[in-house]
Amino acid sequence: MREADKRDLPPEAIRALAEAEERRRKAPKLDLPKEIGGRDGPEPVRFGDYEKKGIAIDF
Repeated sequence: MREADKRDLPPEAIRALAEAEERRRKAPKLDLPKEIGGRDGPEPVRFGDYEKKGIAIDF
């Protein structure tokens, strides 16, 4: 988030954003196995569905 955007937020929101960033920074990196035949890009489970060739499948 840009500094100009943060000035419009209440102090509680700024503190929450800083805490979330700290948690992300401290989180261990995932060492996931390579998926065979899957799609490229971010882990699909993170977004709640999986899409391949335009078809979305919910888990």
